[in-house]
Amino acid sequence: MMLMAGSDNESKLIEQSLSGDPEAYAALVHQYQKMIRAMAFRMTGSIDDAEELAQDAFLRAYQQLGSFSGGSKFSTWLCKIAINLSLDWRRRESRRDGIHSKWAAEAISENNPGAGFPDELSHRVQAALDHLPVKQRAAIVLTVYESQSHAEAAKTLGCTEATISWRVFAARQKLKHILKDLSHEEA
Repeated sequence: MMLMAGSDNESKLIEQSLSGDPEAYAALVHQYQKMIRAMAFRMTGSIDDAEELAQDAFLRAYQQLGSFSGGSKFSTWLCKIAINLSLDWRRRESRRDGIHSKWAAEAISENNPGAGFPDELSHRVQAALDHLPVKQRAAIVLTVYESQSHAEAAKTLGCTEATISWRVFAARQKLKHILKDLSHEEA
């Protein structure tokens, strides 16, 4: 198997992980843990759910490590796993009672204002992201927050670059509309 991961060290860690070295995989987890948690948080809006999804993503990646061919960067492959888990999570969440979910989120924010949010602006942006359709949110999270190119995001989400461009454009238009009052507050 020929791995073309991001670096020689990363390739070595992947090979050692495939050989059963748990410390090598732990090093990969450590390297990408913050990125995957942040992406999962932006997809869910919940620190607890993001933590659980990140753990699930690393577990799934470990179980499927033998299928990583190196055709893309390891981080792109890992992001794809995390995004797919996040999309699955979102579908499950949308089946639940919307009123109960809203009440729970409000109760948490009332009991612990600013938990996970450095300021009100971040909270408003996250709330706006939560209003986007999941595929548009995923495109924004990958291209804006994870700094992936449209090509990388397309690989991650399994669609074309044109689709990513359209989703990003549509999401930005919706975010501008949702957050339009912010520019008036700052003036």
